[in-house]
Amino acid sequence: MEALKQWLQQLQFGSLIDVLVIVAASLLCITVHETCHGLAACWMGDDTAKRMGRLSLNPLRHIDIMGLVMMALVRFGWAKPVPVDMRKFRNPKAGMALTALAGPVSNVLLTLAAVVLRVVALVLFYRYGGAWSYVIDFLEYVAILSAGLAVFNLFPIPPLDGSKVVFALLPAQYYDKLMRYERFGMLLLMALLFLGVLDTPLYFLRGKLLNMASYVAEPLFMLLAARLL
Repeated sequence: MEALKQWLQQLQFGSLIDVLVIVAASLLCITVHETCHGLAACWMGDDTAKRMGRLSLNPLRHIDIMGLVMMALVRFGWAKPVPVDMRKFRNPKAGMALTALAGPVSNVLLTLAAVVLRVVALVLFYRYGGAWSYVIDFLEYVAILSAGLAVFNLFPIPPLDGSKVVFALLPAQYYDKLMRYERFGMLLLMALLFLGVLDTPLYFLRGKLLNMASYVAEPLFMLLAARLL
């Protein structure tokens, strides 16, 4: 992946704070993503995640080390999947699709929240200075990483969330077969990432999502700047 190679070449660990900010932002994004998967499943009748302690904002319950590294390096990655027993859903196919969709939707909302809060932090930094610069950096990383996580997981490649949504639209006989072979999709996904096939659509769609969030937040910045600066 070209982006990964460039990032590694330029990487400097001169500032421990910068590294900690990136890791903290990554942990927040994956924690929100996986917790919302579990909440959606619980609301639709499957309490598996709840019983296994995955309805938690403790990031240690959700971390997949490789996925976290990918989040920090190339701005998209994954977490340890929330356990789901689709047999407990009142409507198994719809329940699985909505549970899968809850993760990316939560990251879209988190992206918007981070961009809006960053606007507030910018105004406060201009007025008061100081540690608000770290808050700005943190929220910027949260927005970028959360947008990347949302877009990445919506691709219809097993085991990503998008595949579960697409599979739910298929007839039952095809759905069952595809779900049985879902685990092999990880090999395809890793190959596509290694070859850089997904880089262009991922960066393009992530940029569009960030631009839309910025468009929503811009009026707030103008309002706050007029009142406080």
